[in-house]
Amino acid sequence: MKDLNYGLEMIGVKNMWKHSFLGEGVVVAVIDSGVEKEHRAIRSNIIGGFNFTNDDGGEENKYIDYIGHGTHVAGIIAGYDRDLKKIIGVAPLAKLLILKIIDKDGQATIDNACKAIEYALNWRGENGEKVNVMNMSFGTNKDSEHLKSLIKETYSKNVIMVASSGNYGDGNALTNELLYPAYYKEVIEVGAVKQNFEIYDYSNSNDEIDFVAPGYKILSSYLNETYVKLSGTSMATPHVSGAMALLINKFQKEDKEINYKSFYSYLRKDAKKLNYPITLQGHGLIQFKNSTI
Repeated sequence: MKDLNYGLEMIGVKNMWKHSFLGEGVVVAVIDSGVEKEHRAIRSNIIGGFNFTNDDGGEENKYIDYIGHGTHVAGIIAGYDRDLKKIIGVAPLAKLLILKIIDKDGQATIDNACKAIEYALNWRGENGEKVNVMNMSFGTNKDSEHLKSLIKETYSKNVIMVASSGNYGDGNALTNELLYPAYYKEVIEVGAVKQNFEIYDYSNSNDEIDFVAPGYKILSSYLNETYVKLSGTSMATPHVSGAMALLINKFQKEDKEINYKSFYSYLRKDAKKLNYPITLQGHGLIQFKNSTI
């Protein structure tokens, strides 16, 4: 692994790390395709999980990732290869609750997504841990009253929800491409940018985009103990979830009130405005600036 995830530099995570804000004590629910739980980059950070698909009998702790998507997302959030002593994730000390809703065929249902959100809301760790952030690098073009009500409930309980805007964009800022749950106003909807600060070609545009984050050729953990580069808003989203874990860690250490509006304002204040309409970039590229930490 010669190169690390360049996205870490783009969003300025070292400005948080040097103050020892590494995501410690924060739990991020990864609602995705499961993970390769023995991958050295993420195995130490997994706190539990559940399989909501029909793969492997749908049992607790059998959240095997057959397609690599969830493993890659989890690494971006909290990857730390202790053998190589290399950090590949935004919040390397955060804990990951793995909730599998995408099966070996790459399919998911709204019903299983709802079950996973409910599970995350009610989950408690051995030491009373609760889920602080939900990463949802998935989406459907079908609005759902059940999903919408769960999103509102989650928001009311101060659990941060971050979701990918989708990869159906046509490059036209005037057209709307909508995916749920990202499009719900209670959810932080994330688009993708390249290393040169250009919007990723297929990143969705709509009037609820909140931020963009690195999402092009992102290096992270993958199947069979490997590392690969993948692209899409699915890769941008965990950068923001990891950033939220760092902020929660910071607020906890400083004994500040933890709430959605404070975190959103913090990200908005530091976001880098790009030369694109707000329907593509929202408030801009998330960043941690040293002067405001």
